Amino acid sequence: MDKQDAIKVVWDIIDADSGHVVGLTQDLVRIPSVNPKFFQDAAQNREPDVQKRLQAELEDLGFSCEQWDVFPDRPNLVGTLAGNEEKSLILCGHVDTVPISDESKWTVDPFGGEIKDGKIYGRGALDMKGGVAACVAAYAAIRKAGLTLDGRLSIHAVVDEEAGGFGAMDAVAKGKLAKSVLVAEPTWGDILPCEGGLHWVRLTIKGRQGHAGWRFNEVWPQPDSPGRIQPGVNAVELAARFLNALRDYESMRCRTTHHPLVPPGLNTINPGVLRAGAGLGPDGLPMVMGNPAIIPDVAVLDLDFKFLPNEAPEQVRAEFEAFIHHFCQQDRWLRDNPIAIDWYLADLYFPPMDTPVDHPIVASLARHKTSLGKPFRIRGFEAVCDAAHYAGAGAAGVIYGPTGDGLHGFDEFVTIESLVEATKVIAAATIDFCGTK
Repeated sequence: MDKQDAIKVVWDIIDADSGHVVGLTQDLVRIPSVNPKFFQDAAQNREPDVQKRLQAELEDLGFSCEQWDVFPDRPNLVGTLAGNEEKSLILCGHVDTVPISDESKWTVDPFGGEIKDGKIYGRGALDMKGGVAACVAAYAAIRKAGLTLDGRLSIHAVVDEEAGGFGAMDAVAKGKLAKSVLVAEPTWGDILPCEGGLHWVRLTIKGRQGHAGWRFNEVWPQPDSPGRIQPGVNAVELAARFLNALRDYESMRCRTTHHPLVPPGLNTINPGVLRAGAGLGPDGLPMVMGNPAIIPDVAVLDLDFKFLPNEAPEQVRAEFEAFIHHFCQQDRWLRDNPIAIDWYLADLYFPPMDTPVDHPIVASLARHKTSLGKPFRIRGFEAVCDAAHYAGAGAAGVIYGPTGDGLHGFDEFVTIESLVEATKVIAAATIDFCGTK
């Protein structure tokens, strides 16, 4: 049969067996897999059990599977069907979730996988166990239709996305790559071929410690006579001046750069955490932060630094370092004691992703959304996800997945209609991209 006929057969199978993706989503939701970096409880930190359930499903479908620990007892799972590398595709999702927080605010069991009014409820239903289930069910329908893919297909179920994407980073570091990757995060049916880059950046601003009783010696002109007490240099005030300059720098960047698929001004620089005090400890933070009688000699500022999909990371870093340098040159103290920059705070970095809108995987998703008569937009992702790590290693990435609400909140759900639709579209895009024999 030709490709369009094959896709119709696959879609008919998905419609007839929608219970597969629904049941698998429920099974995954009912296995709590809260990221232990946020909340430690053996009953809720069950990522290995999720992976065991998924591996059984993948092996039944003919995948060759491997697991390895990214962190102790926190395994990645990769299932692979051998095939042509030029048509290789990864379908990817993460299995960790955020905590349920205050359970009293849930009106359903957070791990019950309950179905009400066409919705599957529970932590992770939308973000993103439903998307993982859609990837698995998409291939299950392809196989049930008797089709054999030409290109290599891999399904990645990774850990730790919610805390920075270290599961995907580890998969990439181990060479688990392909020509293209589809990450089935919830997109409300839209197609997202790009997302900006993200650095967590630490700036360390050093002053000179002193007693607050002698602050006058710092701020008011004094005779510079022999025996004068050495003036302090208040690092908090240096940081305040810097923050004013940073706001102007941020505004300039947001005004003068643009990407057509993301909101104007997405490339913000958020001053997220400021800690100041006396003495720089071995952990890179002030040692004393509770004594206002000390002129503080260190301020540590942590930034959430975003840049656009079409900005080169090297240029972004170089421009910011130049800004820091010129700011310091305008201050006698900072000229000799410049602000220190750590670009890889907590080892967190998301490369930018900017897949062309006419790339085959993007065009395929759009074509099949259209054939289903479903409205959609092609737009950029305002946040970041694991697609960035694969894109940074050369894979053409796209984000596409189901609809729902409550992610990172209460009464999280995914709609069954969107879950079935996502399964169909992912299956058709897999057939298009990988081809069949």
